[in-house]
Amino acid sequence: MAERTLRGARLGGQSFEDERGIEFAARQQVGYRCPQGHEFEITMSDEAEVPAVWECPRCGAEALNTSGAQPEAKVEKPARTHWDMLLERRSEKELEDILKERLELLRGGEIGPAHLHRKTGKRSKATA
Repeated sequence: MAERTLRGARLGGQSFEDERGIEFAARQQVGYRCPQGHEFEITMSDEAEVPAVWECPRCGAEALNTSGAQPEAKVEKPARTHWDMLLERRSEKELEDILKERLELLRGGEIGPAHLHRKTGKRSKATA
């Protein structure tokens, strides 16, 4: 094995391949400009779908394509609130009935935290 190694070559060194006979893919330069005024170009394949926005390498802001292509507006669904999910399961009439029932139980002392239902009478000397 030692006989076949190239003298002076090291691991991770330069490649001994040459570029003769190699055809590179067709490329294009795409320009971008960020809100801070930074302009830069990205090399892309001619076949690539060119994005309308690219992250600025200097400041990290969204840079727009200088060819005038605008980003597509994303359709966002409105956030579902707890109330929306509740109305999917019950009608407002049912919810009013449940609320009335639970308030009666709470006021009657059948449900709820124990400290709300203690008797307000005087304490005896033995417990004081």
